[in-house]
Formats: sequence, C-alpha cells, structure tokens
Amino acid sequence: MVEIINGIQQIGIGVQDVKKVFNWYRKHLGFDILLFEDEAVASLMTKYTNGKAERRDAYLSLNMVGGGGLEIWQFKDRIPSAPKVPITYGDLGIYAMKIRCKNLFDMHEYLKQLKVDYLSEVKISDKYNSSFYFDDPFGNKVQMVEDSYVFSAQPTYNGGVMGAVIGVSNMESSVDFYKNMLDYTVVLYDGIEALNQNPSNRFRKVILKQERKHVGGFGDLFGPTHLELLQVLDSVPVKIFKDRLWGDLGYIHLCFDIYGMASIREKASRLKHSFTVDSSNSFDMGDAAGHFSYIEDPDGTLIELVETHKVPILKSLGLFLNLKNRNPRKTLPKWLVKSLSLHKVKKDL
Repeated sequence: MVEIINGIQQIGIGVQDVKKVFNWYRKHLGFDILLFEDEAVASLMTKYTNGKAERRDAYLSLNMVGGGGLEIWQFKDRIPSAPKVPITYGDLGIYAMKIRCKNLFDMHEYLKQLKVDYLSEVKISDKYNSSFYFDDPFGNKVQMVEDSYVFSAQPTYNGGVMGAVIGVSNMESSVDFYKNMLDYTVVLYDGIEALNQNPSNRFRKVILKQERKHVGGFGDLFGPTHLELLQVLDSVPVKIFKDRLWGDLGYIHLCFDIYGMASIREKASRLKHSFTVDSSNSFDMGDAAGHFSYIEDPDGTLIELVETHKVPILKSLGLFLNLKNRNPRKTLPKWLVKSLSLHKVKKDL
C-alpha cells in the first residue's frame, strides 16, 4: 500500500475573530488566497471539546510563494480561552509556526515599522537557518525563517508555513515519533543551547527535515518543511493547552497533506499512536472534500492528516479539481496549482 506525506497543508489557529485574523495575514504576510470559508459543526472533535459538538467558522488561506496555509478557526457559541499563564519557550505543544522568508532583513524592518510585539533581533546561524521571532497582533508567536524555496514569485517578502516549533518532554521519543510516523528522517541540527534572556535555562534543540522521496498533488506548492523540537532541561514545562479545548486561542494542530490514509492508519496503530479521530470516508468542508484524521505526538500535540479528494478552482462555474483518481506520486501541473490564485482576496472582508 502506498503512503505519501506531501507536505504541511496548514497550521490551525484558534482565534476570537476569524475575519480580523485573515485580514491581517492577507494584508501583511501575503496569505491572500482564501481557498474556502466554512461554517459547520465539528461533530467528530468532541473528544477535544468536552464532549460537545461545537459550531465553528473556518477559513483556509494560502500564500502562493509556497508553503502551508493557515486554518483560521473560531468558535460560534463559545468565547475561546487564552492560556492561563504566559506561554514559555519549550512548553509542551506548538510554540510557534515557522514561515519561510526569502528576504529576512527586509521582513524584519517591515515588521518593525508595523510595531509588532516582541520582535527579536535576527539570529544569524551557520548551524541552521537564520531566523527571528515576533508575536502577531493576536498573541501567536511566529518565527520567520530564512529560506529560498519559491513556488510562485509574489510581491511579498515571505512565503507560507514551512514548519513549527514544538515543545517536547522527551526528545528521543519525540524524534522517534516524527521520524517514523511522518518521515522526518534528516537531522539538520542537534545541540544544547541557552536562552539569551536566561542563560541558566538550557534546552536541547533538534531540527528535523523530511526526505520528500515521493511527493504528489500539491506537494510543490507546500515545499520542503522543518520541525524544530525543544526540550527544556532545567525546568518542568507545562502543556500549552492544559485545561483548555481544541479551538481555544493559539495553535490547535499541525496538518499534513497525505495520500494512503488506510496504510497510515495501520502504521499509526503499529507504532502505538492510533488515530484519535477518523472521518472514515469523506468529509465535506464547504467547497473542499477529503478524508481527515488526528493523531497525538508523545506529549499530546495534535497532528491532523488530510487526504484531499476535491478542491475548488472556480466555484461559480462549477470547476473543481478531483484528486481521487490521480497518480499519487505525481505533482499537479504548476499552471493548475497557480489557478488557485482565482481565490485571491484583494481587500478586507
């Protein structure tokens, strides 16, 4: 049976105002392709929403430079909860998303002019990609990472999501999970570091990369990805989503576009990371359709897996792209993927 990890499809962000978040990322970071907007009941996610099927709005936005998108997610009948204590570097879960950036210093200057919060200095490194951090206006931590991959040239300094910074409690078990479950077999960096603001607090950092031997579908749009795992060595980290629900404020999951869900289900069970949610056949998310499931990493961080079946190209004319019967090892023609630009939003919603 064939199983392929095509790349990071999106990172989920729980927010208070889905339109406000979409508008900011559209205007300032080039996530201007609104692939779908959908209002529905998350009936399969009750395991993570205290047994209640919650209504929600979800927008999926893309940056055509290349990379994963943003699934911007808002409860309809519940005020989302913020973390009870400020998130600390290395806490368990998704600490930050990584966004690829071909012009790191220009992007830094642009964000400085926007007066974003907690804008760090650019960290130049000869061991791994140079980068810097900032907080978006909604309290989400973002790492801009120097990366030259371009799917489609756009008038923006940055591309899409190329990975995540994830806090873990046991590095060996976490590396084993991401290596065997999601094919992150290349170790770009493994070292002990100290926080600049608190040198006594040491942590182990491991940066992983997928080999991408076989990539199909939208794999060229998603591009190569990195995961940065952090283990704090001198303190006890807390779970970022402790006593909160999936869909509350912050990064709720990391989603991979895959092919071969049945095979991946078997592997997950064999590796003792069985699916915790499984749509079983085909979900319908407004204008898109497919098969989705969830697994948990060793610390309970949620990983979504999506096998895409249908994507809207031009909804008004009834044009949809059916992926079910394509060669899963073959990427879509570039001109066809670029047609997603028909979903570009040019002004605030």
